[in-house]
Amino acid sequence: MAARQPTTPRHSSASLLAGVLPGFLLAALQFHAPLLAHAQEQPPPWLLCGPAPVSGNYTENSTYQANINLISASLPKNTSSNPVLYARGSVGSVPDMVYAHALCRGDANASACESCVAGAFQGAQQGCPLFKDVVAFYDLCQLRFSNRNFFLDTDNFITTYYLMGSPVAASTPAETFDAAVRLLVNATANYAARNSSRRFGTGEVGLGDGSQTRIYALVQCTPDTTPDVCWAYLAPIVNPVPQSFSGVDGGGVFGVWCSFRYEIYPFFSGRPLLQLPAFVGTPSPAPVPALPPAETSQDKSRNTTTGTVLAILVPSIAALLGITMVCCWIRRRSVARPFQPCSISADDIQGADMLLLDLSTLRVATDDFAESKMLGRGGFGMVYKGVLSDGQEIAVKRLCQSSRQGIGELKSELVLVAKLHHKNLVRLIGVCLQEHEKILVYEYMPNRSLDTILFDSERNKELDWGKRFNIITGIAKGLQYLHEDSQLKVVHRDLKASNVLLDLDFAPKISDFGLAKIFGGDQSKYVTHRVAGTYGYMAPEYAMRGLYSSKSDVFSFGVLVLEIVTGRRNSGLYNSDQDVDLLSLVWEHWARGNVVELIDPSLSDHHHHPPIEQMLKCLHIGLLCVQRKPSARPMMSCVNVMLCSSTVRLPSLSRPALCIQELEQELVSASENSSSAYADSAQRQGGGASAAAGCTAESSVTIVSGNDDASITKAIPR
Repeated sequence: MAARQPTTPRHSSASLLAGVLPGFLLAALQFHAPLLAHAQEQPPPWLLCGPAPVSGNYTENSTYQANINLISASLPKNTSSNPVLYARGSVGSVPDMVYAHALCRGDANASACESCVAGAFQGAQQGCPLFKDVVAFYDLCQLRFSNRNFFLDTDNFITTYYLMGSPVAASTPAETFDAAVRLLVNATANYAARNSSRRFGTGEVGLGDGSQTRIYALVQCTPDTTPDVCWAYLAPIVNPVPQSFSGVDGGGVFGVWCSFRYEIYPFFSGRPLLQLPAFVGTPSPAPVPALPPAETSQDKSRNTTTGTVLAILVPSIAALLGITMVCCWIRRRSVARPFQPCSISADDIQGADMLLLDLSTLRVATDDFAESKMLGRGGFGMVYKGVLSDGQEIAVKRLCQSSRQGIGELKSELVLVAKLHHKNLVRLIGVCLQEHEKILVYEYMPNRSLDTILFDSERNKELDWGKRFNIITGIAKGLQYLHEDSQLKVVHRDLKASNVLLDLDFAPKISDFGLAKIFGGDQSKYVTHRVAGTYGYMAPEYAMRGLYSSKSDVFSFGVLVLEIVTGRRNSGLYNSDQDVDLLSLVWEHWARGNVVELIDPSLSDHHHHPPIEQMLKCLHIGLLCVQRKPSARPMMSCVNVMLCSSTVRLPSLSRPALCIQELEQELVSASENSSSAYADSAQRQGGGASAAAGCTAESSVTIVSGNDDASITKAIPR
């Protein structure tokens, strides 16, 4: 049997859901459980044909059937191509309009998702012939199509399917098992609702006391729900688990908007996202001791005094012992923590909104990684151009299987880029981690990186002033999104010409987030003991003291603007043949009033007057962004206003930050003044320049060259 449990409208406020929905659904589950669809050890698919209120049937070869066929042709692909594996849509017009949505399980890959949704459409029509409203729960996906707009839930119903397993083994205490299930399911539900942007979570717990039993759970909501709404839907179905599934080794509740399932075997792919410590049940109560002999008044007085002393001493001793044990445990963990190998697995990206791609798909797209498809080669792997079956061009970075260096940076970039969405940030399409491969797929950028054109004496003519100005404004908008507009406040830390990719229309996209850092709450700056980046683009406070903030990126942006307008590369390496760096050169010409001489000669147009005023404004903004004091540099939102407005008056300028030669001298001076012990340590670590004058060994900075770092978001490894 199938019945729909009453609830509040799905898109109502979270407070209303939290207040009304849990109590109503809890009562429905406890008192009307027999009305739910049940499955005793029945394998999927599980179909609900015409859930109440009954919508009726359609006829063969009708318009409604044609609309089902239309939406079944597009929804599987739309679902599998969405990073969160969820899609919905509608086809036709009333009264023959078909509404449908599909959700794939969070551990499914793209091809399995598409196949599952397509199979669900076929199975739903075969298993529920001519029903207008059908819900299908498959192992890897769920589907619903209906003649009414259930997206809004205006009828206040949720369709639910109830799965019941077998009784637990006699050797397993039922009470302990039920308590462990409740703990695991609730913890996994909380993880899915609160800690996953995909509203998906998996968990595992083992029973203690030498038991080999392990319990696995999976919880999922549709990704379009907010954390509060997701939890409001989950709470009523996971809280009554001990009563509804008492003594049962597996089960679940499957709903249109949320589901959970638990088993005593791993029924999902990958390592669980949540691993709880072994669950130990409450010990049996101790036997009641025999009654003591009657006490005299003297005994009572003495016992009272003794009891008072004990009441004070026992808790004090217990507290001291507890503190000592905790300290020893922490110390032991910090000292004896085993080595964790650096690797990427599917579990590392479970929480990221990206697509899991099949290795076979990428082999076909790249002609089995043919050398003719190779775009570039780096220390961590090769980058290939590929074409997917739908014609989409992709860049495929295949990391060397033996490579271990840089994996931490690649992991952070992998998760970070998947959570950032802006037209001026490179888009990560997916990842493949099959057969020990580590393959990253992102959108293909036909014009490669900015530096390959800007600093090429032949190709730089392709970048007229209109394109260059659009590149400047595009980078500025992308940085404003990172610093101010996205949910994650991100500092890139390695913005440079080679990390700006250009699409077919020369629109810029910021790439390479391997060194990026996220700021939380009111945090606005951070000090690191490991400075990593590229000389010539690093702000002096970052290069010398390890202090970085959003103003560090503003400095890098200023350098980029000066490079784009002049067509000259800033000298950013030691022992450079260039005597004067670009910042000093532009400032000297600006102070003398002849900065126009530095504008890239390739921008000269004998047919049209170049917009000199706009070029000078960009040079002014570039110098403003490379001021020595971070507080003197503008925020990126202000930069965008300056670029786009013709009425805003630009602030006056002072001499820009340290030129490269001065920075080298200060770093060398700092190195000479540092202790010999630290000098030996720095030499053992690679001899990087470090620490401003007066810094101790504990606050030193190691500067790491960025020329050979790995990048997953650029077509050619740097």
